Amino acid sequence: MKLLLIILDGVPWRNWRRLFGNLEGWVEQGEARVRRMRSVLPSTSASCYASIHTGLPPQVHGIWDNADIRRLEFPDVFSELTRAGKKTGAVTHSYWSEFFNRAPFDVVRDIEYDEPEGPITHGRFHTMKGYGHANQMTPADHDLFGTLTRLAEVKGIDYGILHTCTLDSMGHRFHHDCEEMDHACFVMDGQLAPFIHRWRRAGYEVIVTADHGQDARGHHGGTGEDQRDFAFYYFGAAQLPPPDVVLDQLALAPSILARMGVAVPPTMKATPFFT
Repeated sequence: MKLLLIILDGVPWRNWRRLFGNLEGWVEQGEARVRRMRSVLPSTSASCYASIHTGLPPQVHGIWDNADIRRLEFPDVFSELTRAGKKTGAVTHSYWSEFFNRAPFDVVRDIEYDEPEGPITHGRFHTMKGYGHANQMTPADHDLFGTLTRLAEVKGIDYGILHTCTLDSMGHRFHHDCEEMDHACFVMDGQLAPFIHRWRRAGYEVIVTADHGQDARGHHGGTGEDQRDFAFYYFGAAQLPPPDVVLDQLALAPSILARMGVAVPPTMKATPFFT
């Protein structure tokens, strides 16, 4: 079984459900299912990234904010899949490379690598160096989707993750209830759709989700529903809990491993939700 995890950073539940027409169309046609998922606390980007792949809360893995980025010494999705002989790929912000491969990030050494021993077999990263309110410094999402597709089709990865900060960065600048964000979500949905179609035809199950939400003032990190809750779209054959069950972000890592037939390490204590 092959699986791709697509993380669109910082999109609240309500904007997923009202603005992503292609994803919702697949749900309407029965080709995908959607559930609500809730992030860990703090609902801060780096804290969530670390939790998504280790299955551990920030109070255990120790990533409290976006400032203290270091190599994590816990079992994670990459390490366990590689140990089981799977090929992994990442097209993400450089934080993911630092958490799960090596730190600090060297832009020449680590911007692109192919390392059969892993834990990340094929890495393609970006830094967003210089990011600020007036300059997003985010790569084109179309290019990121193309890069992941190349890893799938040329490198033959079994598991791949793609992470883009475009919508999170725009949300911090414009906030989510505005014409700019309506359009940005519309564009993202339109650009992503043909790649989902292509990945599915290539035999991949696909998850499209977020790391956290974002509230009406462009903030996340705290406990508000808009800050923590987001959509989880699943294209695949496994069963999910009933629609009224809110999925736990800590269960994502063990769910991916279990779905791919790899043993879940004892550090990942949340019960997998795929059956």
